[in-house]
Amino acid sequence: MNTTLLIVVIAIIVAAAVIAFILLRKRRTAKLRSRFGPEYDRAVTDYGSQSRAEKALSHRTERAEHYNIRALTADEQRKFADDWRATQARFVDDPPLAIREADHLVSEVMRVRGYPMADFDRRAEDLSVDHPNVVRNYRAAHKIAASQQEGRVSTEDLRQAMVYYRDLFDELLEAQPAGTAGRR
Repeated sequence: MNTTLLIVVIAIIVAAAVIAFILLRKRRTAKLRSRFGPEYDRAVTDYGSQSRAEKALSHRTERAEHYNIRALTADEQRKFADDWRATQARFVDDPPLAIREADHLVSEVMRVRGYPMADFDRRAEDLSVDHPNVVRNYRAAHKIAASQQEGRVSTEDLRQAMVYYRDLFDELLEAQPAGTAGRR
């Protein structure tokens, strides 16, 4: 084999490897973007680069695969739904108390379902794997609840937090985690 032919073969192999790398990266990006929805964009902003965000999102997914997330029983669903209705009714007379109860109730449903109950940021990350479309609501509601304890929110803010908690609560009551059909 002459030198020119060897250089051409090596160049073709390198070009094929680069193209394969680019295609695999695009496929990974599309898969993560599809799975995480708006959480993907948030991660890119938070981590400052697409590659670091994708690494973090992949790590979340791998970590969540080891969790034993389960569906609620019919009795648990009924009990939590009743608790939610009572909390929501309490909002009329005592919005700050209702928000604290809503936050606690969402955390309790997560715990019963099998989500690890680490600090809030970790819970939100874990939740984003199965519920990426409502995790931003969870973060917003939690932020409002924290601000409420400092006396810096209006009743309208509290009402919005209640709506955010309800969106997440409703999704958590579902029989199977979103995005996990066939995964577990």
